[in-house]
Amino acid sequence: MPTISLKRDELFHALGKTYTDEEFDELCFQYGLELDEVTSEKEQIEREKGVGKAVGASEVVEYKIEIPANRYDLLCLEGLVRGLLVFLEKEKAPFYKTVQPVNGKVQRLVIQNSTAQVRPYCVAAVLRNIKFDQARYDSFIDLQDKLHQNVCRRRTLVAIGTHDLDTLEGPFSYEALPPSDIKFKPLGQTKEFTAVELMELYSGESHLKPYLHIIRDKPVYPVIYDKNRVVLSMPPIINGEHSKITLQTRNIFIECTATDQAKASLVLDMMVTMFSSYCEQPFTVEAAEVVQPDGTVKVYPDLPYRKEVVNSDLICRQVGAKIDAKDMARMLTKMCLQSEVCQDGENVEVTIPPTRADILHQCDIMEDVAIGYGFNNIVKTIPNTNCIAEQFPINKLSDLLRRDVAACGFTEVLTFALCSKADIADKLGKKIEDTKAVHIANPKTAEFQVARTTLLPGILKTIFHNKGMSLPLRLFEISDVIYQDPSKDVGARNERRLCAVNYNRSSEFEVIHGLLDRVMQLVEVPFGGPMGYELESGDDPTFFPGRCAKIVCRGKVIGTLGVLHPDVITKFELNMPCAAMEISVEPFL
Repeated sequence: MPTISLKRDELFHALGKTYTDEEFDELCFQYGLELDEVTSEKEQIEREKGVGKAVGASEVVEYKIEIPANRYDLLCLEGLVRGLLVFLEKEKAPFYKTVQPVNGKVQRLVIQNSTAQVRPYCVAAVLRNIKFDQARYDSFIDLQDKLHQNVCRRRTLVAIGTHDLDTLEGPFSYEALPPSDIKFKPLGQTKEFTAVELMELYSGESHLKPYLHIIRDKPVYPVIYDKNRVVLSMPPIINGEHSKITLQTRNIFIECTATDQAKASLVLDMMVTMFSSYCEQPFTVEAAEVVQPDGTVKVYPDLPYRKEVVNSDLICRQVGAKIDAKDMARMLTKMCLQSEVCQDGENVEVTIPPTRADILHQCDIMEDVAIGYGFNNIVKTIPNTNCIAEQFPINKLSDLLRRDVAACGFTEVLTFALCSKADIADKLGKKIEDTKAVHIANPKTAEFQVARTTLLPGILKTIFHNKGMSLPLRLFEISDVIYQDPSKDVGARNERRLCAVNYNRSSEFEVIHGLLDRVMQLVEVPFGGPMGYELESGDDPTFFPGRCAKIVCRGKVIGTLGVLHPDVITKFELNMPCAAMEISVEPFL
């Protein structure tokens, strides 16, 4: 879960009350948060580098507070203080709204068709007549960083750009151009660079280097211009120096470019709701028009309010406490969910503000009722229902097979579910495109590029690391493999498989064949017939030609067995013959 660092004195000043560390820890617990650490810059440096290394470091006490991952509205001082004050019933939750500019001139941003090649979506809004000081400015920048790391998924989904509107002139244009055609002075630099030069410049810069891969290999890079072709930003990498925010900035133009429209709107809503309290008209946001490539015009920010009706009796049963509907409405109001009891006296109408993007289902409202009521106030009770735990059939079958395969003289291994592309393709004589493998988007190492589609490479690697053991080496594994499957909601499916390998001076194919017969005997599948199993000649590049068979059970191919091809053995750095078998165990359920 994300952690935010806040200066204790600033926090207490904003709350209007001073707490001891224990009192504030208890307040956090009541609100569903955790005070993770009480520290200071000096303490952190001394802890990391040793005593005496923190000369000149600040001794200002900081609170490190752990925030639930889906509570984006609590990732800054402004949001946290607002939430706590409403929870303590010292303030009412604000109502956020969009307004038209006083001069009637709405800022407009036009999305060009070319952006579809890289980041097709963009939203925008204006914070008018805002007042910054150093603390507010630091909080404003820090929230952007927190959102970038959290909901924006390290800028891959959304990138936030904030600009001094008084240094620019609309309308704005969101385009995608070849890297060599983009040239501007980036934030913190004194001269202009092309996009190509910027990629080279930031390749050694620790702060921006992690984001370069997002667009580096694209034929075009996204860029936002104003009316005079002044560059606002090259998302998701860097903003322009020309429109940078300072303490003197009074009008802020916020743009969010994205690969996900819903996430872009959410992030924009969070930015403007958190800091609209500093505007001349608190909690108001000036609307901006975004012209889509097809010519349609959308107005942002959304700031959506929606209503849900929940049954108080149902929530009481789920929470495990007797709560009157009127009290329940008050508890939800304390959680920034303005609520009131319906005329029937049993249901509660809940208004969900744009800051509570975490409220997706009635269960989320139940959780807020429990927080408002107090988890420690819920009396422990024994459930009225009796539930008897039972293994999943596939796990029960797997455990039974493990015991009997081990009794046949094989040793069980447990290997990694991730492997390299070469392990499941090149080394087995196959093409990666034919494996239907699930690829890792940004692998940290070449050894973990894809999810395995076969158990065989893991066992062969285990044999390699145990070549010094006495022969024969007879290993097996019963685990899941993963395949791409568009019919599933997650785009992939697991399949439980059994793989066994015999490694010896001779292949001893009869050992593997005997193991297959024993497994079939255990699952009561006879040899031959429409309801039995049989072997058919197979042609698999992983196996030696003419020494490979398909295992057919009840009319369907469930696996293969045979003698491994010498090239496969060599590529796994082995030097003895291998006989192997791999079958799916799911048809036996």
